[in-house]
Amino acid sequence: MGLKERLLQDMKEAMRAKDKVKLSTIRMINSLIKNAEIDKRGELTDDEIVQLLMKYAKQRREAIEMYEKGGRQDLVEKEKAELAVVESYLPKQLSEEEIRELVREAIEVVGASSPKDLGKVMQYVMPKVKGRAEGSLVNKIAREELSG
Repeated sequence: MGLKERLLQDMKEAMRAKDKVKLSTIRMINSLIKNAEIDKRGELTDDEIVQLLMKYAKQRREAIEMYEKGGRQDLVEKEKAELAVVESYLPKQLSEEEIRELVREAIEVVGASSPKDLGKVMQYVMPKVKGRAEGSLVNKIAREELSG
């Protein structure tokens, strides 16, 4: 079953269970998918949908951060609930240690020796973690490993 079919199935279940948070989040995801398909003028693949969900999850995390700074705990909770729903459709995220291992491997393979080689390392690592880690986290870990 593809990701779109799974979303549709889960939307029906959320309706039956009267799970308002899950239902509204899935409807938002479906809306994002529809808009992307209109822009693309064709169906999205599961990989493209995962990329879309990664972007959406990142927006939710940024919103949580902003609401925490603003002291809006009610909105923080709402965003966290939405983020949990979105993350349930993403592949299992890599742990920091798993990313660190991949970065070390990349440094060895590309012969990186200083922070100037960050681009080479990122080019090697990102295709391997596609959909399973945020680029900003990979970048941070790569900088740490190259610096010292």
